[in-house]
Amino acid sequence: MILERLTRSNLLQTRWRQLIIFLTVMGPGIITSNVDNDAGGITTYSLAGAHFGYAFIWALIPIAVALILVQEMSARMGVVTGKGLADLIRERFGVKITFYLLLALFLTNLGNTIAEFAGVAAALEIVHVSRYISVPLAAILVWLLVVKFNYKAVEKVFLVASAFYVCYIITGFMVEPEWGAVRGGFLNPQVKFDFTHIAMLVALVGTTIAPWMQFYLQSAIVEKNIKIENYRHSRLDVIIGSFTVNIVAFFIMLVCAATLYKNGIRIESATDAARALEPLTQNYASYLFAFGLLNASLFAASILPLSTAYVICEGLGWEDGVNKTFAQAPGFYGLYSLLILLGAVVVLFPKLPLIPVMYFSQIINGILLPVILIFVLFIINDRKVMGRYVNSRFYNFSSGALILLMIFCSLLLIITGF
Repeated sequence: MILERLTRSNLLQTRWRQLIIFLTVMGPGIITSNVDNDAGGITTYSLAGAHFGYAFIWALIPIAVALILVQEMSARMGVVTGKGLADLIRERFGVKITFYLLLALFLTNLGNTIAEFAGVAAALEIVHVSRYISVPLAAILVWLLVVKFNYKAVEKVFLVASAFYVCYIITGFMVEPEWGAVRGGFLNPQVKFDFTHIAMLVALVGTTIAPWMQFYLQSAIVEKNIKIENYRHSRLDVIIGSFTVNIVAFFIMLVCAATLYKNGIRIESATDAARALEPLTQNYASYLFAFGLLNASLFAASILPLSTAYVICEGLGWEDGVNKTFAQAPGFYGLYSLLILLGAVVVLFPKLPLIPVMYFSQIINGILLPVILIFVLFIINDRKVMGRYVNSRFYNFSSGALILLMIFCSLLLIITGF
């Protein structure tokens, strides 16, 4: 009896210890996924449901699996090497190739930053605030947030405000969707090889497995100084984050399909997208959607330029960090400020279509993704770098299949576009 009590006590202590370790390690995977639910993500998932109904529901299952695989590789490289992805690429392939890759990443993330400020403009235009007021104020706020204030403290506020996505889950059950059609969307995938369908598939992959996420996640793990003995907790953090983002994506698509698609409403503006939440909040749907889109846009507009500046400076061997002065890290502050400035200025162009801007930025993400993954595969299979933590055959096969599929879709997109 005493031995049994001691065994139970030791088991309980072990479980508590493991929970405490997990709570200490968790963050990078879950935060990365939350940032991924940005203006481009909300827009893409909304368009998928509103314009195609349940036709793309099936895609969320392979995308979720692919996201876990890709994020796990980034986490593993960070834990094993203690270095960021850009740093490893420079060491493995040299400065010249790294420069061109980082240039492509800069241009892609500029498109994403433009999408975030487009999200700010779209959100506040719902409540009749002109983009010529909202976007400059947002740009100043984002710049000051990182340069002058404690970003880590404000980050927690953004994450709490992300509870907005729960509204889609509640609405998903309220609208009483055709569950038979939903099940059919999962079990009977239909792929059409025309421009609009291929573009949406590439956008869904690009918005859920964005190239910048791999750099950001790995850097966050390195910054948190997670050791190899705690790797399984870091992997769990990645898995939880990957499931979270896809659950949110499912309910956004579900709600838009059951409300907008069912009534033949196409999304031309943020106000149209907000109508999907009317079953839950009725006359307040526009305000709730505006709040959620604004929060997501500001959060990502803070993260994207910052992470891009870190990645480029890391890859080129420049000084970086918000703890340094402008004189100590001119490249870092210059890149960060340039991204915010260009992102905000482009959105101020008269009659710039905000929804297409947010959507097409995600297509660009999908096109760049296989390029990043090729570099990742070369590094993670190098035993000099990873030791015994190189990829298994399953990981290499799955990653290779994803790369070939995305290259095929990108080429098909170009061909059907012409």
